[in-house]
Amino acid sequence: MVDDPFTYGQISAANSLSDIYAMGATPKTALNIVCWPQSGLPGEMLGEVLRGGAEKAHEAGVVIVGGHSVADEEVKYGMAVTGVIDPRRIVRNVGARPGDALLLTKALGTGVLMTAFKRDRLAPEHYAAAVRSMTMLNAGAARAMLEAEVHAATDITGFGLAGHASRMAESSGVTLLIEESDLPLLPGALECCGAGMIPGGGRRNRDYYGARVKISDEVAAEMADIFFDPQTSGGLLIAVPAAAALPLLAELQAGGNADAAVIGRAVEPTGFAIELA
Repeated sequence: MVDDPFTYGQISAANSLSDIYAMGATPKTALNIVCWPQSGLPGEMLGEVLRGGAEKAHEAGVVIVGGHSVADEEVKYGMAVTGVIDPRRIVRNVGARPGDALLLTKALGTGVLMTAFKRDRLAPEHYAAAVRSMTMLNAGAARAMLEAEVHAATDITGFGLAGHASRMAESSGVTLLIEESDLPLLPGALECCGAGMIPGGGRRNRDYYGARVKISDEVAAEMADIFFDPQTSGGLLIAVPAAAALPLLAELQAGGNADAAVIGRAVEPTGFAIELA
């Protein structure tokens, strides 16, 4: 994703913690999982990766209790995270109801932006914005949604907004109506799409989930691409009663999720998991 090993560690840790936050839980412990080549990369670089992960763990109040390492030619790093929650308050990716409002807590576009970065086509300010988003924990968003009457939530990661929202819709027995104009985007995402910076994961997401999504002819091609764009350490998609949407949005934005937005609503099934208009 990035060249700097410390930043890579931060992003990986934040991404690993998101599943816990998406269920409304509090992360407590983590195990580092590292794949690293036996030669060719200095040990100091691995130390920076682990230092980045440790910083995010500390920010989250998580204790790293150990780890596992594997000799591998491809660098990989992540965390196995354990959290705690009141069983009566578990938030699942099923339970959205007709009439619910849909909130997204982070802007979209990390996949296309990082593809542009790998091809040396990304402006420094757009790179910085993407990194800020990917290193931001979903802790505040999780706390805010628990103060509302949250019906369902999921984190948006590799399957993109289209994939994770489809799963929520189908599991809940609803259709999600999403407004193109309401989707928050990271700076430069539209331009990168227009320049053809589409990651392979985005194409695979579209191949797999495309039949479940009805896209209006009025939706720009670049916006459709971003809808399927795989996210790294993306935000939360939250379904709440319509009356709770604006208070929750205000709480999210006041808590640091400046790009949070109401992006649509849940309705009775129409034959598609999602309709993007």
